Amino acid sequence: MEIFMWWLDLDLASKEWLRENLRATELPLPVLQGIAEAGGPRPDAVSGVLTDADWDFIETQSEFVD
Repeated sequence: MEIFMWWLDLDLASKEWLRENLRATELPLPVLQGIAEAGGPRPDAVSGVLTDADWDFIETQSEFVD
């Protein structure tokens, strides 16, 4: 599922963590749970949940005024 379809439903704490830790190879459990609850990908592992395109979106398209 494309990130723009679930980003708005993601909790603010997870959004802030993702913005502050761009392109992290591993995501903490609360962030993984937040992504899954918002309708994003459900991880099989702690890494590889977000694609390069997802990170590009977080870096360039997401607004800090959520």
